Amino acid sequence: MTRALSWLYLLALYGFILLPVGALVLFSFQDGGLPVPPFQGFSLRWYADILGDRALMRALLHSVLLAFGSSALACALGFLAAWGLARHALPGAALMRAILVMPLAVSTLIVGLGLLIVLTRLGIGLSLWTAGIGHVVINLPLCFAILYASMGDQQRSAERAARDLGAREWQVLLLVAVPMLRPALLAAFFLSVTLSWDEFIIAFLLTRFDVTLPVEIWSLLRSGLSPRLNAVGSLVFLVSALAVVLAEILLLARRRT
Repeated sequence: MTRALSWLYLLALYGFILLPVGALVLFSFQDGGLPVPPFQGFSLRWYADILGDRALMRALLHSVLLAFGSSALACALGFLAAWGLARHALPGAALMRAILVMPLAVSTLIVGLGLLIVLTRLGIGLSLWTAGIGHVVINLPLCFAILYASMGDQQRSAERAARDLGAREWQVLLLVAVPMLRPALLAAFFLSVTLSWDEFIIAFLLTRFDVTLPVEIWSLLRSGLSPRLNAVGSLVFLVSALAVVLAEILLLARRRT
């Protein structure tokens, strides 16, 4: 009886989480003009429509470039900060760690408004680059936290052994520390890609003409519901799911080797 209730609870939980996504994907294939029941027949017309929309495809490309570029930079900076604070006794290290993770406790709206004010005062025009700065700011604390927590005594011993064998500091960093922390680096990178991929507030505040896909979707929503929006949402969900699956495959392969 207990096992049956556990399975029932698990199915209800997954149904609650996945039912909206399933409805989104289902009505993206709707042949009619509205994404509402009853289902009026299977069609790929909306996917063909969005794939032929230059504005949407340009926004999609911007989102991909922003997600991967900002995540790579956030991981690199987070790794260097974590390695420096974990391996060196620096004055005020606890305060530095607190400052680095502080943006995790701040709303992205506050971060975006703060960056908008600073960039405007500095005379820097809004573009995809400024949105990238914002995404690095919100992803850097996450990358730092993941990587700092992964730097244990095993890595410290391997780094010390490499130094004893004559390795220089940059060799210890690139040839010992990075390979040993590869699973944590991949986890931090793909999680940052997932968060950056569908981030809206900072992209909305810090871009002007080079908008990202979430901003373009918001613009489309202002004209009402359409299966076209369902098709766009399905593609966004597919990319996010593929990033998570790829990360799991890479981590599983790493564990086996």
